[in-house]
Amino acid sequence: MADKRLYELAVEVGAALKACGFTLATAESCTGGWIGEAVTAVPGSSEWYERGFITYTNVAKCEMLGVPAGTLQKFGAVSEETVKAMVAGALAHSHAQVAVAVSGVAGPAGGTPAKPVGTVCIAWGLKGSAPMAETRHFAGDREAVRRHTVERSLAGLLALVEQDK
Repeated sequence: MADKRLYELAVEVGAALKACGFTLATAESCTGGWIGEAVTAVPGSSEWYERGFITYTNVAKCEMLGVPAGTLQKFGAVSEETVKAMVAGALAHSHAQVAVAVSGVAGPAGGTPAKPVGTVCIAWGLKGSAPMAETRHFAGDREAVRRHTVERSLAGLLALVEQDK
């Protein structure tokens, strides 16, 4: 992996998951599998990375993760409500105990006044607990927004798993 910081975070996430006996599922939209790529760059990640869902369209979010169509209609794909539903779906459709989900506007187009380019929603969750989510506004071009999203996703996973120890 070319990005040393993402690799180091993925190593830390893997060690924390392994120490707890947890496995991870990812549900990605705007990152298109980059979180999964980051964690699978770590040797031995098959011990703690269970599966990933790349759900770029609303139809995929509904079909693969069970995100309610009403949630997407009411709040949009880029919303904390949607990423929380994505986390719940990733946990329900996998054997993992921990999940992360992301959806955002990476650009260069597609932003609105309410959700400008760089707006990203991220959620994390543990099986049996309510997911937590946040909205971030990342600066930069498409690649920068996506990279920041991966980094924040991994950092949040690490914090979640370490707090559960």
